Amino acid sequence: MEIRTFALALLEASTLEGKLRPPPADLTDDQPGAPLRVQGPVRPPALRHDPVRKVKVPAAEGLRDPAQRPRIVHALANHELQAAELFAWALLAFPEMPAAFRRGCVAILAEEQAHCRLYVERLAELEHEFGDFGVTAHFWRKIERILTPLEFVCVLGLTFENANLDFAGEHAAAARAAGDEATARVLDVVHADETRHVAFAWRWFQRLKPAGADDWETYCHAVGAPHGPERARGATFDAVARHAAGLSPEFIERLEATTPTRPGGAPR
Repeated sequence: MEIRTFALALLEASTLEGKLRPPPADLTDDQPGAPLRVQGPVRPPALRHDPVRKVKVPAAEGLRDPAQRPRIVHALANHELQAAELFAWALLAFPEMPAAFRRGCVAILAEEQAHCRLYVERLAELEHEFGDFGVTAHFWRKIERILTPLEFVCVLGLTFENANLDFAGEHAAAARAAGDEATARVLDVVHADETRHVAFAWRWFQRLKPAGADDWETYCHAVGAPHGPERARGATFDAVARHAAGLSPEFIERLEATTPTRPGGAPR
């Protein structure tokens, strides 16, 4: 199967099983095709975003409340599903990118699918199904301004996944404080993988940005308001994970000095 065929099938899948079917080991990329900017994914009816009704997600502290805990895990599952979909979107939108980039996107997509499955399994343990609560299209609303691979790695990798280094840690700590070790262990897996995802974004950011350009200024320009650095961190700041991901000390320092948009908020 071609990477293009797999990516399109994921975005057009009308069942959760189709969305979470992992990429075959023998994927080829001989026919990446022309650029294709899919405007939105097909979703199972229960997971379609309602553009009229605003979906509110409890903050991490809500994990203490057994009634709110499933809603938070549900939102985290949707967060991962959107990420998997957007890596599929990038594979279609940027067929001209080198093989290393495209293979890296496939590998990360598969991990995002695995994260979603872990949250769905945790939801089942909490006696809920993925689709029992409303979902947002928070990530998908950003694609209109993602015109280049540089903007993609800045918006998805260095903003949303970067912020998840903090959100995953905050939620894992809140889950453990509530005695919910099962949810905390899933968040630990996500945090570890997310560190590698941010590392991938940073490596390609360095390759794609103009030669000699300042990292911070290039990043801020690429993401653009209102998607800037204030959305790339949480209320806490995991500097250790960002150093592990390879971000420069100067970039980490600038990000740590930024006031977050959603202090204490849950990933969308």
